[in-house]
Amino acid sequence: MPVAPINKKTIVKKRTKKFARHQSDLFIRIRDSSWRKPKGIDGRVRRRFKGAVPMPSIGYGSDKQTRNIHPHGFKTVVVNNVAELEMLMMHNRTYAATIAHSVSSRSRKEIVQRAEQLAVRVTNANAKLRAEEDA
Repeated sequence: MPVAPINKKTIVKKRTKKFARHQSDLFIRIRDSSWRKPKGIDGRVRRRFKGAVPMPSIGYGSDKQTRNIHPHGFKTVVVNNVAELEMLMMHNRTYAATIAHSVSSRSRKEIVQRAEQLAVRVTNANAKLRAEEDA
């Protein structure tokens, strides 16, 4: 039976839109690129003029109590083997395990079975596992 997270505070994001790169609407080659800090001497965005594209700043940060918490209410820890999973035994209402990408499917089965015994939530329990083995 999966345990409920200990954190009951609702997660509120101050900003859900991505920060657009300065003048990315003018050039197709940088339309979908990630945020870059403007470094020009005359840039409107860097000087924070009214009507310019907003720049990321510390004020857009999430609440400290809900930072790095996933929508299911847990913080995640990357796990490579069963021994690392057992560290979460006492913290199973705060942390959820995420099995690392490089872990084999045989080890994944062991980790998922042990997580059920410890009542630790695994975020990607079904990854790389098949319901039936091919004959």
